[in-house]
Amino acid sequence: QVQLVESGGGLVQAGGSLRLSCAASGRTFSTYGMGWFRQAPGKERDFVAAMAWSGGRTSYADSVKGRFTVSRDNAKNTVYLQMNSLKPEDTAVYYCAARTGVGLSTTATGYNYWGQGTQVTVSS
Repeated sequence: QVQLVESGGGLVQAGGSLRLSCAASGRTFSTYGMGWFRQAPGKERDFVAAMAWSGGRTSYADSVKGRFTVSRDNAKNTVYLQMNSLKPEDTAVYYCAARTGVGLSTTATGYNYWGQGTQVTVSS
């Protein structure tokens, strides 16, 4: 069982930056693939970024490529999402997710565990 707790959300002006953190419980964190998703009001939960358990492979949604960076610190059981050049359309609740399968996944169904989410609001 893995428990995930996100932090770092908040209100920021367009063009600003935020870094989200996701702290995971469990001694086998380093074996989990990690992902970030977001959900805006009235919309589906969308893929944002993912990183394989080894940290060597990453994937990003086209809408965030070049602006967001996912990273992990297995010693701290934490995955990060650095978000730069934020836009109002990035406003959403951001969720961290963990998967036990091999590789990474860009779909929500590929993840076994989810955090409660953290709100990110970007003002224009």
